Amino acid sequence: MIAGGCRCGAVRYRVAVDAMPGTYACHCTICQRSTGSSFAHQMPVAEEMLSIEGELVEAAMPTLTGSHSVHRYCAKCLTRLFNTNTARPGIAIVRAGTVDGSEALTPRLHIYVSTKQPWIVLQGEVPAYSENAPVEVWRSLF
Repeated sequence: MIAGGCRCGAVRYRVAVDAMPGTYACHCTICQRSTGSSFAHQMPVAEEMLSIEGELVEAAMPTLTGSHSVHRYCAKCLTRLFNTNTARPGIAIVRAGTVDGSEALTPRLHIYVSTKQPWIVLQGEVPAYSENAPVEVWRSLF
């Protein structure tokens, strides 16, 4: 079981899995702007395994590929917790920094490195893709 939550504690979630899924870092410009940082560290999980306690607010946005992504935030502190995407039905993308014990998570792949910040140096063993990873690679995370 994985647990996590927002900054203020008003929203908590659980992911009913036996092992920690892999995480990835997205370096696209949309993630850079929406996080206010240089990339987004994310963890894909089956949406049916995710349970939420607390009030969420939603915002829908288009993606680089033309699909739509619905982002969920804590209604009180506006911590972005997870999103779903019409291009990947049934999958929730949890913000890895909201996972309890997130300091132990290391990305297993990097995507959209064509737009990563130039000062970020990626480790040689972790696969990196100029744009999005192929579906089979991306699905290997969970």
